[in-house]
Amino acid sequence: MFQTVRGDIQAVRDRDPAARSLIEILLTYSGLHAVLLHRLAHGLCRLHVPVLPRLISHLSRFLTGIEIHPAAVIGRGFFIDHGMGVVIGETAEIGDHVTLYQGVTLGGTGKEPGKRHPTLGDHVIVGAGAKVLGAIIVGSHVRIGANSVVLKPIPDHSTVVGIPGKVIRRRSSEGDLDHSKMRDPISDRFKLLELQLLELKHEVHEKCVKKEEDESKGEQGEGTGH
Repeated sequence: MFQTVRGDIQAVRDRDPAARSLIEILLTYSGLHAVLLHRLAHGLCRLHVPVLPRLISHLSRFLTGIEIHPAAVIGRGFFIDHGMGVVIGETAEIGDHVTLYQGVTLGGTGKEPGKRHPTLGDHVIVGAGAKVLGAIIVGSHVRIGANSVVLKPIPDHSTVVGIPGKVIRRRSSEGDLDHSKMRDPISDRFKLLELQLLELKHEVHEKCVKKEEDESKGEQGEGTGH
């Protein structure tokens, strides 16, 4: 337990350049407070203690603005940056060294029983406002862009953006979620359509020119014959 808590604190120090000192992290980081309270609630939930785990979760939401169901399984080195509005559902499973930004939802898509929330692999980063919905598996080293809506499984080492989320890049090494360098699949599609339109206009223009030349030659031939 203490090693897990130490890993959560170290995750803040490693991933947030604004973290100045241990005392600042312990006193002012709402994401860390939410994770620590969840560790307590989850432990009680596993012991089948009634009501109290949900009360701790409710208190955590009131204090931090972050709602994590006590039954959710969260790995080591978990970091919630800023955190306001984060929601993690009951059957969600989160791997090691995962980072969530504010407004992220790991939610379900209906009232079906059993597994209904997503599973995130190791070293996943989920950008601000993103929604990952349903009993899907998001692979390790995946980057999900801000405000994306992910509804289908995502393979390892992928970058996902858009509504619905689409894989725009696969890579073999871990990297940061740099939104300024991420491709826009909608913009890419418009550019492709623009190129196809230009090619079509060029083809039509060539056919028109050729037709005019053929008509001109035909008129000249008729004039010479006459």
